[in-house]
Amino acid sequence: MRAHPPFAPDGNLWDYIAFELRRHRHERNLSLVEVGSIIDRDRSLVARVESGDTKLQSAHAIKLDAAWNTGSRFQRLVKFAKAGHEVEWFKTHLEHEAKASHLRIWELGWVPGLFQTEGYARAMFEASGVEDVEDGVSARLSRQACLDRKPRPRVWVILDQGVLDQPVGGPEIMREQVAHLVELARHPNITVRVVPRDVGAHVGRDGSFKIMTVDGADVVYTLAPGGGRLVQDATEIPSYRVWFDLIGDVALPKNASLRLLIETMERYS
Repeated sequence: MRAHPPFAPDGNLWDYIAFELRRHRHERNLSLVEVGSIIDRDRSLVARVESGDTKLQSAHAIKLDAAWNTGSRFQRLVKFAKAGHEVEWFKTHLEHEAKASHLRIWELGWVPGLFQTEGYARAMFEASGVEDVEDGVSARLSRQACLDRKPRPRVWVILDQGVLDQPVGGPEIMREQVAHLVELARHPNITVRVVPRDVGAHVGRDGSFKIMTVDGADVVYTLAPGGGRLVQDATEIPSYRVWFDLIGDVALPKNASLRLLIETMERYS
């Protein structure tokens, strides 16, 4: 069932795509099964796209345009929809994060929210100009409950060394935060690695992102000022897996990263 805002093709581009898919199907007197055969998927997926519960993927748009000779209409619509911003993306990302069996996180600017201490989170929200800091801190800490659920998620985190060196809230808060990272890095289900500053240019400099595996499928959330982007198109997601591996290629090994974390913690004494 559609859990978010009402179906609104006049105000939401993804809903308009769903509306157009249904309109084109009806004009051609096609069943859900017949449209599914065009895109090599079953009728249930077509039904979910038409209801707005699932977004049309680029690969499927290409097949529809070819079959119906639309002049690349669906491809253009999907491209424009992806370029836009949806206020529900962050909320949906949190829902995926809470259920994910595997998390792969690359962080360029901050300690990941799942790993933040109360003091660090408060200092971060204060610096960011958040209106209600305490609500933000409470929500941030409540997210971390997913790390303790059973079975515990498998988490890989790669941090830019600048995340450790940038003092957020002062030395005491940073020492507590890095000590927390050291503790987490020793958990059997968590790996923390660091990309040292002397690596120089690498693919991760383009920005932070998180790959979440939910029910065997990957979803990506990319971070950006003013709101991130949720990537669910199966044709895009493999690129993020490659980028995560490439960042891992230049990161310190797990044990060397742990030593660097301990050295950084001691420096904040």
